[in-house]
Amino acid sequence: MASERRSETRAAHQAGTTPGDEAPWADLEMTVPTDRDHASVVALVECALVELTHEAVGAVLISRQVGRSTRTQYVARDDVGEQFQKRRFDDRLGWQETTIPRRTVRDELITQLTRSPSTPVEQSGERAATEPDTFVVKPVRELQTP
Repeated sequence: MASERRSETRAAHQAGTTPGDEAPWADLEMTVPTDRDHASVVALVECALVELTHEAVGAVLISRQVGRSTRTQYVARDDVGEQFQKRRFDDRLGWQETTIPRRTVRDELITQLTRSPSTPVEQSGERAATEPDTFVVKPVRELQTP
């Protein structure tokens, strides 16, 4: 019975579209740091977690530093959305994968999306990266894999 409810919810959710027939998650993207207030960032993260649970999408956080980038991906492991696969790719260290609970994903994303811009001291005296850090929700098929 619970699985029937999830299927009906998923079907209803997938039937909903935004103007121009875009997927509901298509506009879940932002640059970091952001000028959004904390409540707005929390709302964005909550929306992303719902989409990750009900759609074949993953959340991607790309962090850029001079000469280095890190890509962290979060993908739901079950329909309930209590367990997520966290895949992290670092230019220097390669891929690392782990399973983490929803609460940890939520906390990590909120922390990363509400952080302040790096200061020159934090950048070890190097120039700032030319591209901003980004957060985006995209189809799982478009995610990089190890």
